[in-house]
Amino acid sequence: MRIAQIAPLQVAVPPHGYGGTERVVYELTEALVQLGHEVTLFASGDSHTSARLVATLERAINFDPVMDATAYHIGMLEDVYGDAERFDVIHSHLDYLTLPFARRSATPTVLTLHGDLTTLNAQRAYPRYPTANYVSISNAQRASLPDLRYVATIHHGVDVASFPFVAEPGEYLAFVGRMSPEKRPDVAIEIALRAGIPLKLAAKVDHHEMPYFDGVIRPLLNHPLIEWLGEVDEAAKRDLMAHALALLMPIGWHEPFGMVFIEALACGTPVLTCPTGAAPELLEDGVTGYSSMDKETLVAAARNVSRISRRGCRAYALQRFDTRVMAAKYLHVYQQALGNERLLLPWARELPVADLDDIIDANEANGAYDAHHH
Repeated sequence: MRIAQIAPLQVAVPPHGYGGTERVVYELTEALVQLGHEVTLFASGDSHTSARLVATLERAINFDPVMDATAYHIGMLEDVYGDAERFDVIHSHLDYLTLPFARRSATPTVLTLHGDLTTLNAQRAYPRYPTANYVSISNAQRASLPDLRYVATIHHGVDVASFPFVAEPGEYLAFVGRMSPEKRPDVAIEIALRAGIPLKLAAKVDHHEMPYFDGVIRPLLNHPLIEWLGEVDEAAKRDLMAHALALLMPIGWHEPFGMVFIEALACGTPVLTCPTGAAPELLEDGVTGYSSMDKETLVAAARNVSRISRRGCRAYALQRFDTRVMAAKYLHVYQQALGNERLLLPWARELPVADLDDIIDANEANGAYDAHHH
């Protein structure tokens, strides 16, 4: 199948640091190429991919306020749809900017909704295009726009075998993500201090988040149990999560997915969080970690998180969130968009639990990770 993937231009594919959507685009593109499909990736020129790369600009915008990202994205969409006949299906990750182009194209478009659908922009734009092929990233995401024409919910995936697995972790908790109030790093610090367990925070601080960081978080960083790492690259992030007792993310908003959850599980690291947004859909209390809105419950969970099976967390991620699972589901959606609902691949079903230990052992034997040599 000839597939166009359209990525945002804010950061490179894959991102060097923060960039959830771009990492999903990378994982999906690589999986589709490995499955033998002819994929063209439209992205910034500093991207790296096994697919054919078409670069709209030399380097990613990286949220430079001087550059008008919307103008660049519209220019890229014009390029894609001007060549639409070259593709069997176009898969866009540019949200509602795609919709006017898709409606006028004979080549079917699949549009993954990566963002928060509660925003006024989303509420205004999406309902005006009722026949688009919308893919939600969680069922929870649909709540604020339940009447859109969703063709599927497809959870994000990662290449689980590429993540380090550590059977015997260190003695710290990890917070990984944006330094924003809705992620509640202040609550993470409070829980860690009450539990008496060190906490390492690896987070990006945008310019608009600096007042919150300076006013609320910075004064909390002087405690000897709290270590501020700032923004780290992908390798350091994976190493940090893999060696952590648990990922501590007491989120306080209706998050539509949460990539860091499945990345932690891919490392075998349990997740401590709150049952809000997509979290209850992605995680299983007592299996992948613990979830509660009550701080005292999370304090107790942090002290007892070693009871969670790390191999079980890794197996859970492999079964539900591996890139092969994600790619198979998208191929099914592409076929639906083309009017052919035949499922392409016999292994599109989620992997049977009985096979997981053998797969994990094989990954480790092939050098995916060996904790003793780290």
